[in-house]
Amino acid sequence: MHRTCFTFLILLPALALTACDTLTPDQRTVVGVAGGAAGGLILADALKADDDWRLIAALTGAAAGTVVAQNKTQQCAYSRGDGTYYTAPCR
Repeated sequence: MHRTCFTFLILLPALALTACDTLTPDQRTVVGVAGGAAGGLILADALKADDDWRLIAALTGAAAGTVVAQNKTQQCAYSRGDGTYYTAPCR
């Protein structure tokens, strides 16, 4: 049961992001905020977090969702392991 739920939570955002291709930037932002916040709340609930951590998880998820939704360049940042980063096409 937990493995199925975990797989679903991993695949759902990937499927949802493919639907964002025809959205305007403002619409992508709204979808990213809502999806990220929902994902943060779901994760906090799965970890049985208290109300303070649920709020933090929702805000963090909303911020991450916004960044992911706005990345239309198809460029991602990768760590070199020495504290520096480089950009390359997303894998």
